[in-house]
Amino acid sequence: MSALIQNDFPILSRYIEWGVVKAKFKLSNEMQDYRLVSNVSIIPFIGDKCVMIKLDDGRWELIGGTLEPKEDWKSAVKRELMEEAGAELLNFTVFGHFKCVSSASMPYRSHIPHPNFIRYVGYGDVKIIGEPLNPHDGEKVIDVEVVSIDDAVNRFNEINRDDIAELYKLANLIRNNSLY
Repeated sequence: MSALIQNDFPILSRYIEWGVVKAKFKLSNEMQDYRLVSNVSIIPFIGDKCVMIKLDDGRWELIGGTLEPKEDWKSAVKRELMEEAGAELLNFTVFGHFKCVSSASMPYRSHIPHPNFIRYVGYGDVKIIGEPLNPHDGEKVIDVEVVSIDDAVNRFNEINRDDIAELYKLANLIRNNSLY
């Protein structure tokens, strides 16, 4: 598996920096210590197409976010999906995680692990049932689109989010039983 990641997913095979966070992706469906999970992300699908969200600053973004106090990661996936895409989760499969280290002196939120934490990444089938909830303390989603995997990958590559593009490609491969 590691050779596949290195050869076909070069961005995911090395350390990625998101501001003060340095992260390393690991392809694995084995659950990690749940006490270290602070974030979840989902690549959502409807049939053979995937769901994308656009923020009010014009960027396409990965659906997901930080767990709320006393929230488990499964509940966080459902909540984030409803908040950011107006979608209901039908199923969810974890296919990897990022081991993250923050160089910030304090955690992003006081209830999450710091400086080491885990971000679960998975894919799932969803059903759009309404508009994004756009809570006041989150990003503002202005568009939700259902597109082909190629369109999604191209849109993320166009805005230099090759990490998300590779996550979408990898999720699609695993989902279609081309991997694992």
